[in-house]
Amino acid sequence: MNTFQESLARALQLVAGADPLLFSIVGRSLAVSGLACLIGCALGLVLGGWLGVARFPARGALVTVLNTLLAVPSVVVGLVVYLLLSRSGPLGFLGWLFSFQAMVVAQVLLVLPVCTALTRQVVEDADRANGEQLQSLGAGGGLRSLLLAFDERYALLTVLLACFGRAVSEVGAVMIVGGNIEGFTRVMTTAIALETSKGDLPLALALGLVLLAVVLALNAVIALVTRWRGAHAEGVVLAGAAA
Repeated sequence: MNTFQESLARALQLVAGADPLLFSIVGRSLAVSGLACLIGCALGLVLGGWLGVARFPARGALVTVLNTLLAVPSVVVGLVVYLLLSRSGPLGFLGWLFSFQAMVVAQVLLVLPVCTALTRQVVEDADRANGEQLQSLGAGGGLRSLLLAFDERYALLTVLLACFGRAVSEVGAVMIVGGNIEGFTRVMTTAIALETSKGDLPLALALGLVLLAVVLALNAVIALVTRWRGAHAEGVVLAGAAA
């Protein structure tokens, strides 16, 4: 039996046996990413919805900056948060560096531009199709944005799931600001990097399998929502034609 087979067999045992260390890391990772997505997506949905219907001179430049932020490496975000939260930084008085809160802040900054940009595109496309009709009915910008977002709620659900996948699979930023401290700030991705460097391949592989399962589950949910939405829309069209 080679090293990979041995590591895989041991990793499956850890997962099947609900290893306490393994699932404490998994739980912490899901808590960090879940809270970061809750905050980042709440802000992103509002900002993206507003930007999707707003029209002002600097809008094009703002959209360009927003799209540019999508390509910013996570380690750069981690560095910025580190400098802000360090003892000599402007937010050093909070004492959040190398803590759960610091990792949440870093992931919020990673999720926010993704959610804002994708929401903006969804709402803008919907506004292009139905905005004039809503305006003729007297809907202002805020109400129009809200109505369009509700109409595109299934598309926005895929945006939220994609944001969570972005957060839970991130490694650079949380390692910089969290410090990868066992029992406190060690999450799945940082633990995989550490355990691999230490040679503890079964634990690293077990964490990788769980992370892969989480991402797979998210993609399965996205696929099911998309399929259900398509079938629902087709059913509505057929019902309308029959009537």
